[in-house]
Amino acid sequence: MDALYPRLLVTRFAECFGFYRAVLPPLTGATLVKGTPDGPYANWDVDDQAVLVLYDRAAMAGALGTAGLPARPATPAQDAAMLVFRVDDVDRAFALCRHHGGTPVVDPTDRPEWGPGLRSAHLRDPDGHLIELQSY
Repeated sequence: MDALYPRLLVTRFAECFGFYRAVLPPLTGATLVKGTPDGPYANWDVDDQAVLVLYDRAAMAGALGTAGLPARPATPAQDAAMLVFRVDDVDRAFALCRHHGGTPVVDPTDRPEWGPGLRSAHLRDPDGHLIELQSY
């Protein structure tokens, strides 16, 4: 049984599917277990453990009875969640993500105040979810 089963609810399913299909294998070793760009569901695993699931936001809203609510806050707001990927090379991972549609937020930066030798970068996936890439 998976201890965690992280799901991202996305509005731009095909674009997010393409992004994660391109970056998850080299960043995490994950393989696509189920799903296509047509949605509404896709999941990637490492050693039979869930790494990430994409689920169409409208499909979930329909199941929850919240389809009439806005998909996003009306005004910009601070992020409420973030995916963090531990990688060997932050600069290379950042370039890979940008090449496949990631939007830069903070370029690769040394972060000694966060931990000895820590380096990180931040970007957004095609649906706007915040991602941190970090290495020691």
